[in-house]
Amino acid sequence: MTVFSALYAVHLLAALIWVGGMFFAWMILRPAAVAKLQAPERLSLWLEVFQRFFLWVWIAVLALPITGVGMLHLRFAGFETAPRYVQVMMGLYLVMLALFLRVRLLQLPHLRGAVTTQNWPEGGSVLGKIRRLVGINLLIGLLLTAIAAARPTF
Repeated sequence: MTVFSALYAVHLLAALIWVGGMFFAWMILRPAAVAKLQAPERLSLWLEVFQRFFLWVWIAVLALPITGVGMLHLRFAGFETAPRYVQVMMGLYLVMLALFLRVRLLQLPHLRGAVTTQNWPEGGSVLGKIRRLVGINLLIGLLLTAIAAARPTF
């Protein structure tokens, strides 16, 4: 296995974990939780899910730029000579990172506080904000995946 192949494999796995996790949460877990759980159980479940999932997202957030920059330097002379699709992917990563940080650093503490104080209406409101941000991030992640799949061969 070449260095490039190893970087590419880790890069793909990190992207799959992040985007796939959001897809699962949005399309499968959320509707099932709404159908089967009352607000206290549903909000407590989401708090636990986010705590576990965000550990993996942090790993992806670190792995993606490290492997991406590694591949960039192995295939191209640097950022300036990278193809446009690589530059677009880097920009979309930064948008996804900003949305993730907003959820993790600003919204999750509010959700935790609402669950701790059993303020279910506030928790539901915060969870709705998180859901919208995750939905936006999922769409961007799917777009990024489509760009990566449609890119010219290295």
